[in-house]
Amino acid sequence: MKLNLKKIATLDQLKKSGYESKSIKDELRGNLREKIKKGEDSFIGVWGYENSVIPELEQAILSRHNINLLGLRGQAKTRLARLMVNLLDEWIPVVEGSEINDDPLKPMSRYALERIEKMGGKTPITWLHRDERFYEKLATPDVTVADLIGDVDPIKAANLKLSYADDRVIHFGMIPRANRCIFVINELPDLQARIQVALFNILEEGDIQIRGFKLRLPLDIQFVFTANPEDYTNRGSIVTPLKDRIGSQILTHYPADIETARKITEQESNLDSRQTDVVYVPDMAKDLLEQISFEARNSEYIDAKSGVSARASITAFENLLSTAERRALINGADNTSVRLSDFVGVVPAITGKVELVYEGEQEGVDGVALILIEDAAKTLFLNYFPKINKLERKEEQTPYDELINWFFEGEGFQLIDDYTDAEYKRALDGIPALNELTKEYQPDVSKKDSYFLKELVLWGLVAHKKLSKKRFKEGYQFKDLYGSFIDGL
Repeated sequence: MKLNLKKIATLDQLKKSGYESKSIKDELRGNLREKIKKGEDSFIGVWGYENSVIPELEQAILSRHNINLLGLRGQAKTRLARLMVNLLDEWIPVVEGSEINDDPLKPMSRYALERIEKMGGKTPITWLHRDERFYEKLATPDVTVADLIGDVDPIKAANLKLSYADDRVIHFGMIPRANRCIFVINELPDLQARIQVALFNILEEGDIQIRGFKLRLPLDIQFVFTANPEDYTNRGSIVTPLKDRIGSQILTHYPADIETARKITEQESNLDSRQTDVVYVPDMAKDLLEQISFEARNSEYIDAKSGVSARASITAFENLLSTAERRALINGADNTSVRLSDFVGVVPAITGKVELVYEGEQEGVDGVALILIEDAAKTLFLNYFPKINKLERKEEQTPYDELINWFFEGEGFQLIDDYTDAEYKRALDGIPALNELTKEYQPDVSKKDSYFLKELVLWGLVAHKKLSKKRFKEGYQFKDLYGSFIDGL
């Protein structure tokens, strides 16, 4: 039913309009039903959950459940909660001046009841937009019952000259003020157990108790909790009676494939248009970037229970473009292309996003970041070129022999970080065997992408112990493996 909100400003006008009150869970359920019938996406911009998390979340909403989203960091838990706002009605009526968004047709606070009793059908109402119906609280150890539920306000009592026995001295906390709204508590296990206990009656019966006042307020709230499973053992736990009162617990997860991870990174990256106009990013570079996070989640150096957030790829992508952009500015170039050697610039984005185990601490966080980049290059290399066996017969020929011999017979090869595009291309084109190898196995790769592919070959041979790679102040040096070993002696 379409209402002309400008014409509805009093309780009488609202009743005459035919408006019908409904709970927030019924709002969400009804609007979700319509979206599903029309084949519309309920959670636009969330990738990789189409056949797992989203169906379970929709089922929970249809069941009118309070929800707990359980998963490691960077799995879009808070984003899913915020997107639920789009399933609310666009506008709802509220008794003007009500602290807890009283429904004019079903008032429950003392303020709203007295005002309607006094003014009757002339009681003024206002309209609350769905964007204002989202409350969020990060659960930290310093959160109190007064913050969430409320407390007696002595200043209010003094100003209104009220006795502490009068319930008008109550100052409502965040939860009552979120009446008829979505209320999200992030990192629920971090909330002290005694604070979690205070939520029992609100979830089940709607009662709230403040300093001896027992108020029967049937609060109408859609609760969404988020939690990290590691929190159950590290910092706290969700008390069992509270878990029992949460209708649905839904497990989130990281992207299952590179394609999905790329969509998330490209959507979330905060890029300047001047960067995207100046810097060209080959698809192989985007795949390599995402592969770093996949390697990190399986790395022996990183605590798997802590997880590797999607933010690692997002910030790394921003750093990658900034590295190429900086080089273009130094060289006075109007545009440039991302190089594999530019990935050294993503190390600062990785180091703050991973939790190391003992073995990782021995390597050092910078060292682990470089290992992840090399492992990702090794994995990507095998998508484009023949596999290199660990054990090979002495007389057995491989597709890489000619290229390896070029390094064996020469003095090595350097790629300087701040080479101009012309110098960079000239250096790679100066290895005939590398040109032949890339043309033979990837003949359809565009000229623009071919140079990244050539670098990938070098990194792949290093990863398979066929060449050596050394980082020095200005760039990278690639050499024959045995020559490098002899030099070291």
